[in-house]
Amino acid sequence: MKKIFILLLSFFAALPLAAKTATIYHTSDTHGFFYPKNGQGGAAALAAVLAAGPKNYLLLDGGDFAEGTVETQRSNGLKAVSLMNRLGYDAATVGNHEFAFRDDGFDALLEAARFDVLAANLVPAAGEKLPKRVKPYQLYNVNGMKVAVIGLANRNPTKKSQKYKFIKPLAALEKALQEAEKQQPDAVVVLVHDSLADDRPGSPNYIGDIGRQFGGRVQVVLGGHAHKIFQNEWRGGILFAESGCHFQNVTKITLETDDKTGKITDIRSELIALNTAQTGEDKKMKAYAQSLREPGVDEVIGQTAAAFSKKSFIPTHQDDPVDNWVADATCRYTPADVCIHNTGGARVGLPKGDITRRDIIDLYPFDNTVVTATVSGAFLKKLVAGGVVPWNRLAYSGLTFSYKKTKKGKIKKLKIWVRGERLQDDKQYTLAVNSYVAGGGSEGKLFKTLPQGSIRPAGQLTMRQILEADFKNGPLTPPATGRVVQK
Repeated sequence: MKKIFILLLSFFAALPLAAKTATIYHTSDTHGFFYPKNGQGGAAALAAVLAAGPKNYLLLDGGDFAEGTVETQRSNGLKAVSLMNRLGYDAATVGNHEFAFRDDGFDALLEAARFDVLAANLVPAAGEKLPKRVKPYQLYNVNGMKVAVIGLANRNPTKKSQKYKFIKPLAALEKALQEAEKQQPDAVVVLVHDSLADDRPGSPNYIGDIGRQFGGRVQVVLGGHAHKIFQNEWRGGILFAESGCHFQNVTKITLETDDKTGKITDIRSELIALNTAQTGEDKKMKAYAQSLREPGVDEVIGQTAAAFSKKSFIPTHQDDPVDNWVADATCRYTPADVCIHNTGGARVGLPKGDITRRDIIDLYPFDNTVVTATVSGAFLKKLVAGGVVPWNRLAYSGLTFSYKKTKKGKIKKLKIWVRGERLQDDKQYTLAVNSYVAGGGSEGKLFKTLPQGSIRPAGQLTMRQILEADFKNGPLTPPATGRVVQK
């Protein structure tokens, strides 16, 4: 009997290692867009893709799932978590919008999540404790392959946290990676709510540094935040991928090992468009998503004469009709020399024809109001120059400009006009802007340099109410582009 056992051991030892294939699906910046628009996107389409693929897979999300539509706004993000639980997500990292409902709201999301929340750089403030649900990394068995996933949260929450703080992401990654490596994973995936789009010549950021510093230790980086799409981008032998936003697409990552050595021999990514005519929709998931739909927001409030796009169709024009309209509506609400709107605030375009309240909420989900300030031409010039790096992040009404960029991404030959006249550095201008930007959020850091008390409320209406009121005078036509021109 002993001889037979030894012979069997010898036989199995002589067999080559079986090749393995691991599949990872990735979404990011879903922002509560549970339902398809014009036949594209939605949770039911994603569920259909998952059902049609391998039975053993890893499903990851890159953050910003908690805020963006009426369903998420009115539930403080809990409906998004509920849907993610039903879809079977394994893990997600923390985006800036997960703090949209402050610390208590964030904690409630963690309590409701049945998936792992991975954020190696999120730590408790003094006297606080990190919730057990938050982990720096987690190991998963994906079709026999041991995959370590390390999360890196976005460091700029939409509402400042009092309970948590963020440490340097690369230091956090190194610490988590050392711990994960002790368990000898076959592959390491970094799930991060920041974008490769921000890693540019002359101004590199930590996303690119992962490729420059962690080659051979990390195999895949899955990003987000900028709502961009990247597939099969390589930095330092690491594959980078990003999946866009709003449940419009899902990225499929495939990792394959060698049948002799067990080492990974191939990694590739594929963007799958969630086109319902091609993917179909899972019936149970569709019914569940419909059960989450908020009532009273699908009534028609006005019409458009043509579609309002979030993109410019003229290569040199860096502005778009939707953001120009938001800036124009601001100036119609409160007269000012210049009205500014952050392009990240308008999430989607508008279709041609009937417009519902849901369309406006989807476009502008935030409760910002409008404020005004008297600023110098020099302030405006600095604001404009900073607003086009790395892409155009501000829209303008009453102001136009042209510029060129150097190979390192620097701005040169900047020419600015206000109401048809060249900007004067020492002249005073009345500026209107939403309260989020004026408070220093994202694109508005320069506003923190203004004297205290110089920013004044311009009325009680929220930006959404202002946009709805703009339809009262009849069908709207999309504004022309050409206010921001890169020569």
